[in-house]
Amino acid sequence: MAYTQADADQLRAAMAKGVASAEVNGEKVTFRSLADMRATLAIIEAELAGLAGGAARVSYPRTTRGL
Repeated sequence: MAYTQADADQLRAAMAKGVASAEVNGEKVTFRSLADMRATLAIIEAELAGLAGGAARVSYPRTTRGL
């Protein structure tokens, strides 16, 4: 599922208002608790941070003996 910064902002706004439902990724979601909302926000932020990081760095070991 691809989340956007707008999804994170909408979820934060819903948390600030104290409502139990928000629109996330184009779907209306009703959360059971504030803890569920925080967990979802953490997932969204982690995905956004991963996207901002760019490509993963790959390194290949170079040996002179064996292998």
